Amino acid sequence: MNWELMWDSVPTLLRGVPVTLQLVGLALLFGAGVAFAVALLRLYGNRVTERLMAAYVFVFRGTPLLVQIFLIYYGMGQFELVRSSFLWIYLREPFWCAILALTLNTGAYTSEILRGAILSVPQGQIEAARACGMSRTLLFRRIVMPVAIRQMLPAYGNEVILMVKASSLASTITLLEITGIARKIIAQSFAVFEVFIVAGSIYLLLNFLASRLIRYAEWRMTPYLRARG
Repeated sequence: MNWELMWDSVPTLLRGVPVTLQLVGLALLFGAGVAFAVALLRLYGNRVTERLMAAYVFVFRGTPLLVQIFLIYYGMGQFELVRSSFLWIYLREPFWCAILALTLNTGAYTSEILRGAILSVPQGQIEAARACGMSRTLLFRRIVMPVAIRQMLPAYGNEVILMVKASSLASTITLLEITGIARKIIAQSFAVFEVFIVAGSIYLLLNFLASRLIRYAEWRMTPYLRARG
């Protein structure tokens, strides 16, 4: 075990943390918007939109994320319509291809988490809100969504952790995030075991912080548990 190499590789690997955080943060942000739209269309849309959104969820949940990244990065440029559009400014860059793949992937998973949370809102609360004269929009904004978000947080926390780990796949399309930098160090030193231990430790620390943030959000959104605790 080359402890000196492991210690010396820490600062170099930490340079990839901002790229990893950008990938995860933007993917979760855009994916939340996609998930919200997909969940609403599946719950309240017509039969056509419901089936289209169900097909999208099935495809992106049923295929490997690595395949999705490769198809977007290597495949989109084969279409002249894409190359001649404004989208090519972004899709020719590996960073935005990775963001798009991660967004569509997490959007599919999160939409199912959100849809299940919305369906699990107690019917008695909905009927009570209607009895108070709330409109459908007000009921959704004040009753359904707050309750659904509280209930989906534990499962969404798992999705956040999975996205942190999935961001390592961006190294396969030349992005120098944590894993990409680790592979570069390994190519120079041939110290696979030592370098990946350090890289894995960094991912472990990021996921520990993410789990703490999710738990804090759960605590903030459940005042009755705070009072009991």
